[in-house]
Amino acid sequence: MDDNLKVLSVHVSAALPDAVLSCDIRHSELTCRIKREAVLEMLRFLRDDPKCRFSVLCDICGVDYPDRPQRFDVVYNLLSLTHNQRIRLTLETDEEQPVASATALYSSAGWWEREAWDLFGIFFSDHPDLRRILTDYGFEGHPLRKDFPLTGFVELRYDDDQKRVVYEPVRLKQEFRSFDFISPWEGMDKILPGDEKASGPDEAPSTGGAA
Repeated sequence: MDDNLKVLSVHVSAALPDAVLSCDIRHSELTCRIKREAVLEMLRFLRDDPKCRFSVLCDICGVDYPDRPQRFDVVYNLLSLTHNQRIRLTLETDEEQPVASATALYSSAGWWEREAWDLFGIFFSDHPDLRRILTDYGFEGHPLRKDFPLTGFVELRYDDDQKRVVYEPVRLKQEFRSFDFISPWEGMDKILPGDEKASGPDEAPSTGGAA
């Protein structure tokens, strides 16, 4: 598998040398970091080239690195049914510089780009309908940014007694991103499946909560 990915990496890098910044194979997965302005050229090549045929765009997602000038990574995961291969593209952008929409190449991109816009505030130019998709239309901010405040906002739910949607202050039981990376759930009285794997043979399994 890795040999096939190496061949694909060389092929893509040679075909679009001005677009590809680097290619890396880790855990039998090929990731190519590309220039933001070359995203449509790269996606079109991967879709149409006979040695690629990445006809399925599985998802588009964002990653937030707030300490970087280009704080966001935009990640594209593609699948080639013809060659049974996968490839991941990543590019950097910030809150101001838009990323070209891939909706003209992959119809599924419309939903993924709306999610990235809604949750991270990553703007996609030429998107036919870029609006919120998971939060309320009146929601302020982008909740998957790592500097998004966890207090001072409201949430909405349907109240069965009042037979209408009501707004209430957000109440979060956890401290701001103080996860122990074993189990993020606080107040649990039982061990969650998988927690025992984080303990050594002579250690008692963790019960979850942050220290």
